Amino acid sequence: MMKAKKAETGKPQPSDELPVGRVAGLFGIRGELKCDPTRAGRMLFSAGETLRATLLDGTTRSVSLEGVREHKGRLLVRFAQIASPQEAEELAGATLYAPRDRIELAANEFLDSDLTGCALHDASGVLGTVERIEHYPASDMLVVGGKLVPLIEPFVKSVDIANKRIDVDLPEGLLED
Repeated sequence: MMKAKKAETGKPQPSDELPVGRVAGLFGIRGELKCDPTRAGRMLFSAGETLRATLLDGTTRSVSLEGVREHKGRLLVRFAQIASPQEAEELAGATLYAPRDRIELAANEFLDSDLTGCALHDASGVLGTVERIEHYPASDMLVVGGKLVPLIEPFVKSVDIANKRIDVDLPEGLLED
């Protein structure tokens, strides 16, 4: 099955960086923070990793993970630069970024940002442009002209990110009103 990995945010970031998580808030009294990693960025959350944090006020700072543990399906992180709960709380709401080349994708995995803007082609020509990706339990969906196209191998024949092209073989009527 083909998968798209979400790594999006509304804030601008350097072109070689992608969002890998968001700090949800303070946890406990030791300065740990609740963190929600993106699917693409989860693998980067281990002790010793350095990330860039963009705070809610737009300022940025480099942070190094000192400790990471899982608690009720969420990651709890501790940063080496944080000495108190008050300092940790300043990071609440921050978006965490890492260089794109540190994010490893498996075969047939793509980032949402790579698929968005690709032209959808079939034997008859261009069908439209991918506007965004929607994530559902059964499969990820390409949104083209407001219609949903399942990102599954029987429909998607090839994906060429470099040329912003996706070749498909869709059932008749899938993109019609």
